[in-house]
Amino acid sequence: MRQRLFIFGLGYSAGRIAAAAETRGWEVLSTGRSGTLAFDDESAVRLALADSDQVLSSVPPVADGDPVLTAFGPALAGKPLTYLSSTGVYGDCGGAWVDESAPTGTGRRTARSLADGEWLARGARVLRLPGIYGPGRSALDRVRDGTARRIDVPGQVFSRVNVEDIVQGALLALDAPPGAYNLADDLPSSQNAVIEHACRLLDVPPPSMQSLIEANLSPQARAFYAENRRVANGKAKRVLGWQPRYPTYREGLAALLAAA
Repeated sequence: MRQRLFIFGLGYSAGRIAAAAETRGWEVLSTGRSGTLAFDDESAVRLALADSDQVLSSVPPVADGDPVLTAFGPALAGKPLTYLSSTGVYGDCGGAWVDESAPTGTGRRTARSLADGEWLARGARVLRLPGIYGPGRSALDRVRDGTARRIDVPGQVFSRVNVEDIVQGALLALDAPPGAYNLADDLPSSQNAVIEHACRLLDVPPPSMQSLIEANLSPQARAFYAENRRVANGKAKRVLGWQPRYPTYREGLAALLAAA
């Protein structure tokens, strides 16, 4: 019989995970805008969960908790679980390298940190993701549509991951031991470096450098620039056997440009 994967939240990354799982012979049921079931159809979701071999959630938490755990926590008991979390749980690390042993819950994403911990307590494979980029969602797109910015924040770096590498990691995680895994590329870099490389690929001049004040960022965007960390991916490579197809933004952006 075909194995069945149930996905909560068929969004940008999870939709690609679903497609890849189906090509490998899985039957996929899901909630979300493009899913097969409505999240609030509790009887149908519970019935589908009962017959599922694996469960993956990409649903972000809200202020009062994780919607999936709140609505369907008991129905998840005994199921192999995978949760797409965020490296934002590590907070600001002053540019230092962090791995899965680093403390969580000190950053701006308190609700995410709590949800991350709850999924870990249930024995999930928790995939902590940095900035996600891919088709339609990359520095190339921001340069093309005029929204790319270079902001003068000396020493600020962040990690990122191509959505195709998330897909690979998620499929490997289905057979992995419980625990947290960072899926990040090999070259944490500044936002400016990524934008400048995208401009070189497109043969256009980079946007002018701005200060944080001149940029007039939203509170959410300003909070992003207040955090600084390099995310280590050694555990995912060692335990999952994960090797990013796009180890840096350079390979990732080049592939996106070639596919355009």
